[in-house]
Amino acid sequence: MLATSEAKSRPAAAATSHPIRHVVVLGANGTMGFGSGALFTSAVPRVTFLARTKEKAEGGLGAAIRMVRSSTVADRVDTGSYDADFDRAVSEADLIFEAVTEKLDLKRRFFERIDALRKPDSIVATVTSGLSINELAEGRSASFKKHFLGLHFFNPPNVIVGTELIAGKETDPALVDLVERYCTERLGRVMVRTADTPGFAGNRVGFKVLNECAQLAEEHGALLVDKLVGPYTGRALTPLKTIDLVGWDIHRAIVDNIYALAPDEAHETLALPKFMAAMMEKGTLGNKTGRGFFAKSDEGERLALDPRSKRYQPIKEIALPDLGYIDEVARLHHLGLYEQAMAAFAAADGPYAALARKVIAGYISYAFHRVGEVTESIRGVDLIMGYGFNWAPPGVLVDTFGLETTLRILDEAGVPVPALLANADPATRWFDDPYTNTGKFFVAG
Repeated sequence: MLATSEAKSRPAAAATSHPIRHVVVLGANGTMGFGSGALFTSAVPRVTFLARTKEKAEGGLGAAIRMVRSSTVADRVDTGSYDADFDRAVSEADLIFEAVTEKLDLKRRFFERIDALRKPDSIVATVTSGLSINELAEGRSASFKKHFLGLHFFNPPNVIVGTELIAGKETDPALVDLVERYCTERLGRVMVRTADTPGFAGNRVGFKVLNECAQLAEEHGALLVDKLVGPYTGRALTPLKTIDLVGWDIHRAIVDNIYALAPDEAHETLALPKFMAAMMEKGTLGNKTGRGFFAKSDEGERLALDPRSKRYQPIKEIALPDLGYIDEVARLHHLGLYEQAMAAFAAADGPYAALARKVIAGYISYAFHRVGEVTESIRGVDLIMGYGFNWAPPGVLVDTFGLETTLRILDEAGVPVPALLANADPATRWFDDPYTNTGKFFVAG
């Protein structure tokens, strides 16, 4: 059983009384650092950006200003370096927010310094996307552990409101409640409490799907896979374009961590494809290097990767099979006929429609199997997939397909049927957020 309960999806009436007035951001020159720092300026009068040098921290401040286009950021942020300003800033802070590189030993070294300087009641939060909260806190004082937790914003935090809250085994439960209220009421977050498991909830489920699509690209090519698992299946951005956006190196770090530490029923779908490892050795990292699953030629022509040859082809020259069913599904989505659209998807003939359904069936199966392991109920997974990844939550897909069709799709795909679905009442509605029009998750094109 999980030690914590999941958050409500909308603010509670009570406002937090804890005085969080000064936030220090470590790693403020990184995307998550300056993005989170910009978010904090909406709620506190002072945010200190720290990086290896003051110049790098100033660069983070400039990026934060450009991100949110608000003078509030510049008015409320001061900058400094780890050498010159760390001790003073950390000793004064109410909340120390760590966003340095995703390396366990590096983060631990920062926490050792923080532990020696922090005020007894200051909160220490890490934005880690999957490292163990308990391992990060090993060797720290009892006071540090009591005030330490994971606060996993999704990028960019000024746009993506889904946030995971991860307590360690010694985190004060009252502090977890306080941070949840603060983030909901002051930062406008949709909070989901997760267990301290590899990848937590969002990355555990989401990167399983992303990596499975990367594996399929080796056989079918990047362009076809992204067409098959496109917006009509319930996502704002196609899977391989998502990996390019995240960065192949970040993708690898997440899936390698889950693959090593979470041997589950879909373990092999989390094995990084060998072609990705080989191309990364030669510098391919996705959008940050200009080439990933997709690229552009020097003349601006759009290119797609053929993973078998590791070469890029002009998209206009790649012949795709007949995928006319996608146009029909998208047309029905455009009309707001979501149940009819997904019924058309479920009934579509041909091997490629079956391949697309297998990916979606795997997503549903994997998400429901994680209930009790990463979150207490499917609600937690639903919220983080909907508000963190901007994907149709698994519960929404089951509601839209209907239970009978869902079970048939899972069976045809050869994925294990979760007990929650096998034993469910057909009238059950899984996604229960009254504030959300679930049609937002289904994009017409």
